[in-house]
Amino acid sequence: MAMIDGPRLAPKSGTAKQLVVLLHGLGADGSDLIELGQQWREWLPDAAFVAPHAPDPCSNVPMGREWFPLTLTDPREFWRGVTYAAPGLEAFLDRELARHALPASRLALVGFSQGAMMALHVGLRRQIAPAAILGYSGLLVLEDGKGPESLKPAAGAVPPILLIHGDRDDVVPVEMFLFSKAALGAAEIPCQWHLSAGLGHGIDEEGLKQGGFFLTQAFGLPSPVRI
Repeated sequence: MAMIDGPRLAPKSGTAKQLVVLLHGLGADGSDLIELGQQWREWLPDAAFVAPHAPDPCSNVPMGREWFPLTLTDPREFWRGVTYAAPGLEAFLDRELARHALPASRLALVGFSQGAMMALHVGLRRQIAPAAILGYSGLLVLEDGKGPESLKPAAGAVPPILLIHGDRDDVVPVEMFLFSKAALGAAEIPCQWHLSAGLGHGIDEEGLKQGGFFLTQAFGLPSPVRI
């Protein structure tokens, strides 16, 4: 697997006190999500943003990237995929934290679709829990043949989690959101959530606001007045 990298946004204040890593969906690349950093910079002036390109070319979208192949024909491909991509992402997170001389506790993971699968998988298994996990239009992937009891965060402590989904999503159906929310609850992992009415597979203005509020709270910052 190739070493991953992607576009960055320096903190607006000039000094990084937090790191927000944005993980794109299947067939996109890091340039697709770095715009979220532009939207949240006013609320998170001390945050450095980075949106790594997934390691592999996407088999279905020639110009896009993928964290792992996804055909939706084999239920085992989800677990196989997240465990395949996790080591490379873990190494990237450690390098980025070192780049900014930040402790692992000042990391937030934000993912969309397949990127949300990666954020949840890796974020719940970090040796030091991240400050937050924010998943848009994603899925909590459980180990093959196991239930929510298999979710034992490596750090012992669990990070704040917010799941946001559109109720008209025809790519990652809303049933996957409901499953993820229920699985986290069964594992006694607290989870906040927001369901965007009328939204398909995407991020709307309300989801953007909810995500920004959540990150400021997770980092212990003052609640923003507007976005």
